[in-house]
Amino acid sequence: MGSLKPVFSLMSAIVPIVYCGGLVYYFYNQAGSIKEAEEIGLGPTLLGLSAVGVLFFIPLIVKIYLFVIALRTPAWARRGGPDGPNDDGDPEIDADAMIARYMAQKSAKGDPSFTTTPPGDGSARRSSFGRKIR
Repeated sequence: MGSLKPVFSLMSAIVPIVYCGGLVYYFYNQAGSIKEAEEIGLGPTLLGLSAVGVLFFIPLIVKIYLFVIALRTPAWARRGGPDGPNDDGDPEIDADAMIARYMAQKSAKGDPSFTTTPPGDGSARRSSFGRKIR
């Protein structure tokens, strides 16, 4: 069973829209028409509640969009990609094996810039930043 978080998120975005719509409906029915609502002073109230209700549609549309995008992504992408964690949560990539493979390839190619000797073996002068070392 999937998570209910998206469902509750959508419901929480719908509640303010229904509330503002209910208030607009109530005030409109109290006046009977838009013209009578303006005469008794409810015109700005109806206009403001309608504007706020329309503004509450923006988060709802964004949440619906994100919900649909989440449904369209494949299951392996939701888990972290094809090389992502398996069901145990452990990554399938072994970093030590990757480094060992890289080092073996570099030494097999005979790359002159690749050295296995540690720096500071005494044969070369140590470089520094800033002041000269004598």
